[in-house]
Amino acid sequence: MAQDPLGIAIRVQLEPFDAGAELNAFCAGSRAVGGVASFIGLVRDLNLASSVAELYLEHYPGMTERSLQAICEESFQRWPLHAATVIHRYGNLLPGEPIVAVFCAATHRGEAFAACEFIMDYLKTRAPFWKRERTPDGLRWVDARESDASAAQRWSEHG
Repeated sequence: MAQDPLGIAIRVQLEPFDAGAELNAFCAGSRAVGGVASFIGLVRDLNLASSVAELYLEHYPGMTERSLQAICEESFQRWPLHAATVIHRYGNLLPGEPIVAVFCAATHRGEAFAACEFIMDYLKTRAPFWKRERTPDGLRWVDARESDASAAQRWSEHG
């Protein structure tokens, strides 16, 4: 995986990923890193009081990667990070499968935790992904949640 000069790596992919192997690879290397925070998002089997048999994600290639890059670059402006990685899947996913991974490395844990949470909050509200679920009642597009917007809003308030 190629990283830019800031230490940011972005992957938007159809293929499954091994979250443990990805985290181990991310942690290998720099001795200056004192803390790594990670988030692994999984496909749920229940949403909006309905069972979910499958989740389908669409995205705009190129635009999605640029959006994720910009979110990570903003995290580097807010915190003294050593590296950040975002892996996000698209296509058909089943409940229990990893859909997203975010890893942030910093000298201290506080910066790593905050940056990881910031990236996820902005990813949920600003990255161009569209979700459709297959439920017992048929297919439905999933709208953004108000709780995601509220979570992202607090970062602009605390700038």
